[in-house]
Amino acid sequence: MRTLKLVVAYDGSAYHGFQKQKNAVTVQNILEEVLSKLCGETVVLAGSGRTDAGVHAWGQVVSLETKGSIPCANLIRASKKMLPPDIVIISAEEVEAGFHARYSAKWKRYQYRIVENEFDSPFEVKYAWQMRETLDLEAMNEAAGYLLGTHDFSAFRSSGSVETSPIRTMHEAKWERRGKEVIFTIGGDGFLYHMVRNLVWSLVQVGTGKRTPEDFAVELSAKRCEFLNEPASAQGLYLKEVFYEDYAP
Repeated sequence: MRTLKLVVAYDGSAYHGFQKQKNAVTVQNILEEVLSKLCGETVVLAGSGRTDAGVHAWGQVVSLETKGSIPCANLIRASKKMLPPDIVIISAEEVEAGFHARYSAKWKRYQYRIVENEFDSPFEVKYAWQMRETLDLEAMNEAAGYLLGTHDFSAFRSSGSVETSPIRTMHEAKWERRGKEVIFTIGGDGFLYHMVRNLVWSLVQVGTGKRTPEDFAVELSAKRCEFLNEPASAQGLYLKEVFYEDYAP
């Protein structure tokens, strides 16, 4: 039995998220169908984590066990002809038994993309949150600094999530401007349901002057439903990378 680790990039626009569902088309559904054909047996994938409908990935990691003998290079090459163009296996390797894309992961990095436009561009509709305002990144980075370290993120978990510990440790949290683009990078040992999107929405409130960095610090220690919050649009969120070694500054 072989254990394979695949890194997958996908445009999530056409899918109901990553995780397999019976009555909806998801990235996992498509991958399992194609990989089962390539391996010559039924393949069940483990993903490093869920992504919501409309969310994208540059570096989703999946693992699988197979008796199939197809070399990793051939699997990548053959998959290009069988997968839709919005899902790409960018790397494949054989790893030691026991590796699990989710449970072996140490930390993850997400990015959120905002575009400051005078009008909505049809070329950005699926890939960014577009807004008219010019954001105050100095204030947003001051607020984002409060995220570093270990916190209870209960206030930024949406209802409907799996009951897990809300305690998470964030290693990175930074905004930067690249022309008209504003990019938020956040990395940590785990994320709750809608957590990144909820954080982005609150940080944008700081960037538009509706709240202060100090207000955000108070929200970070609040309980759920103690302040107005909602998820930022899904299309701006990207799973950037998944790491299997401890964070090193």
